[in-house]
Amino acid sequence: MVVNDSRVLPARLWAVKKDTGGSVELLLHREVKPAMWEALSRPYRRLKPGTELILGATVATVQELLGEGKITLSFGSPALARAAIRQVGVVPLPPYIRRSFRSPNAEERKDRRRYQTIFARTEGSVAAPTAGLHFSKPLVTELRRQGVRVAPVTLHVGWGTFAPLSEQSWQARRLHPETYAISAETAGEIAECRRRKGRVIACGTTVARTLESAAGKRGLVKAGEGRTELFIQPGHRWQVVDGLLTNFHLPRSSLLVLVCALAGPERVMAAYAEAVRREYRFYSYGDAMLVFR
Repeated sequence: MVVNDSRVLPARLWAVKKDTGGSVELLLHREVKPAMWEALSRPYRRLKPGTELILGATVATVQELLGEGKITLSFGSPALARAAIRQVGVVPLPPYIRRSFRSPNAEERKDRRRYQTIFARTEGSVAAPTAGLHFSKPLVTELRRQGVRVAPVTLHVGWGTFAPLSEQSWQARRLHPETYAISAETAGEIAECRRRKGRVIACGTTVARTLESAAGKRGLVKAGEGRTELFIQPGHRWQVVDGLLTNFHLPRSSLLVLVCALAGPERVMAAYAEAVRREYRFYSYGDAMLVFR
């Protein structure tokens, strides 16, 4: 079983415009270079290059407006960026989990613990790879005792995971870019699994996307770092993943399309009908299913 070890960054911040005192909500997406971050901002139209935003004890400057609510933001130094995230950042929970606080407090610290998987190591996601939330340390110990080998990869979930599926993405067969990393040890584990004719089970759609993006010959994967825009749709020729443990996803999402591409639309829709009939839970803390090709 391959799991995602990405750790959720407290990437949601509320800033104050230095010139007017107006409030700005930010969702940091990725560090484009040291001390420079790409972010979603709200409101967007009231910002312009040079606008200074106060984030606790740190002042960041809007560098560029990128369109679609996105900006680049300079913190001056990586240390100042980390200080702002640590001081005023909160975990960017999905919007259906309602929270009223705008800065870290006791309840937010609980979210930081709960909205992480037991595999979380490498900080950088703006959302948890939620399939991993189904595992506890005793459960993983029992799986290993029964011969299941567990190997990590990293894919930092980006802001696009919240975005609705567009016709443009469907036609281009491309999604929002996300960065991933696969160690030589994990690539070796997958190669060994193939040699013994075992099955590669992806824990979550992020893992499936990572493995298929790094697919080489004979169902192996290439170690290294990269960025993926792969949009897996029905008809995809699966090269690495044999099975998938995944949550029940929302309609019209790229995640549900990926699951259908693996297990077949008819089987997946039958599973969803059963889930609705039996009142399974959806969303991040919801129920899961194990499907195979």
